[in-house]
Amino acid sequence: MLALIRIPLALLYFVVVNLLLLLICLVRPFHRDNVHHGARLYAGISRLLGVKVVVRVAEDTKSAGPYVYIGNHQNSYDLITICAATQPGTVTVGKKSLVWVPLMGQMYWLSGNILIDRLNSSKASSTLKQTIRKIKERRISVWIFPEGTRSNGRGLLPFKTGAFRIARETNEPVRMICASELHNKIKWNRWNNGVVLVDVTAPVALDDSRDLKGWTQYFHQQMQDKIDQLNKEVAELEAKS
Repeated sequence: MLALIRIPLALLYFVVVNLLLLLICLVRPFHRDNVHHGARLYAGISRLLGVKVVVRVAEDTKSAGPYVYIGNHQNSYDLITICAATQPGTVTVGKKSLVWVPLMGQMYWLSGNILIDRLNSSKASSTLKQTIRKIKERRISVWIFPEGTRSNGRGLLPFKTGAFRIARETNEPVRMICASELHNKIKWNRWNNGVVLVDVTAPVALDDSRDLKGWTQYFHQQMQDKIDQLNKEVAELEAKS
């Protein structure tokens, strides 16, 4: 019964937010803070779905950057949970096919996000160079999901090396944005869907102590450890409520 109320309200909210963001992006296309403001608006729907999203940002990550952010990619609810942690001056790297999604796709492009063609290796390489150039020229941060796809309950998937190549080439530190478990977390007919914790961790510079593969493995383990910690905290919080 509750879902019959939530679904139309969520659809209405989603349409209104996208129209508002599209207007903002038309007025100031490709602005460095479009993605940040859009993420904050999308995150507002979490309250409608009965989930409390708590974002915690390490003190030394609150400066302007640029940084290379990496996050765990779980499912479609990432849009209203982990994305709430998007910091000012940040854009994302996403699939080129997203631009064809009505309304949201056009807004995604006009927000200044970087689109890549995953099916074309030569174009993907060009996009990597383009991303590096934009970080250097515009002093913007980028957020990449190094798993490359949603995990959908399979745990943290292996990382691709793209994010760490970018960090190496730009000489910018990496920050992890880690969210607690989302698989089967949100039920439309359940009034209280609990808590999702999202941590933005302290910066780590990629020095010469590891090669690219070594740094990729390092951050995978660090993210796994952080997610395990967050899941334990969530379990304790929800047990008390």
